[in-house]
Amino acid sequence: MNIPAIIRIKNLRLRTYIGIKEEEINNRQDVIINAVIHCQAQAAVESNIIADALNYRTICKAIITHIEDQRFALLERMTYEILEIVMAHPDVIKAEVEVDKVGALRYSDSVSMALGGKRKRCGEQWVAGF
Repeated sequence: MNIPAIIRIKNLRLRTYIGIKEEEINNRQDVIINAVIHCQAQAAVESNIIADALNYRTICKAIITHIEDQRFALLERMTYEILEIVMAHPDVIKAEVEVDKVGALRYSDSVSMALGGKRKRCGEQWVAGF
């Protein structure tokens, strides 16, 4: 039996340095992170043991630490680095990360960037793409 699963991290709200203008370089801004993570859940379903599951809490903590401790010029770079954190787990088959930069444009709630990554099988090298 093969049991695929989707984990969604929704609206993770963080503050970080993002941008190229002096005001953006000197002041933290709000970003909202969403991630959709595809993985296999068969072992976790059968055992009911955390060690057999993809630990989304660990992934979330790694994202928080990384984003709050770094400075980014571009939304593209930030989004890619978050995708790298997610895809670092060999049990992730594919993932999509979207980052919203709140208040980036006048008259809009936010501007967002989405990137995806996938691998053919668990444990193999991943490549960017949806």
